[in-house]
Amino acid sequence: MKLPKFLFFLLMCTVVALASTGAFAQKEDKGGYKLGPEDVVEISVWGDEELAREVVVRPDGGVSFPLVGDLKAGGLTVAQLREEVRKRIVEYVPDAAVSVILRKVENPKIYIMGKVQSPRMAVMGQKMTVVQALSLAGGLSNFADSGNIIVVRQFPDGKQKVFEFDYDKFADGDNLEQNIQLQPGDTIVVP
Repeated sequence: MKLPKFLFFLLMCTVVALASTGAFAQKEDKGGYKLGPEDVVEISVWGDEELAREVVVRPDGGVSFPLVGDLKAGGLTVAQLREEVRKRIVEYVPDAAVSVILRKVENPKIYIMGKVQSPRMAVMGQKMTVVQALSLAGGLSNFADSGNIIVVRQFPDGKQKVFEFDYDKFADGDNLEQNIQLQPGDTIVVP
């Protein structure tokens, strides 16, 4: 039995909503979420108000903090960043109790554009497929060419790859493998 497209889309939206109630930080095999550009962390040294502030991870992965200067945060876990700050600050503040708290996750991102209800940049808090991303954008507009959706993936060497996605076939239960898992930086284009 095939579901009508509207009911299928509603079911997919429900699945995405339920899945999003889980952990929002993307987990890595080695100890947790890796910090990335635009993430916001609060770094503080217990007992010293001058050594407490929120910092944003720069596009180059760095952060700046008093007495420490610039240090790499991108690619580190919160625990690794805390240890790095502690190592650098101990010569100025012996036995420093350093705290690092992840305040806002802004990485990794995907982009959903074209004829969807709400085009947007979205933070991938967890693994995500094309259909899940389309649901985050409110679904397709009435004028969307649902059979010719593409996903554009940019590789570090500058090359791009295009993946085709036919929503109509997917909604009919055909060609389900086209609902690929998205990668950071992917752009979904709905003509």
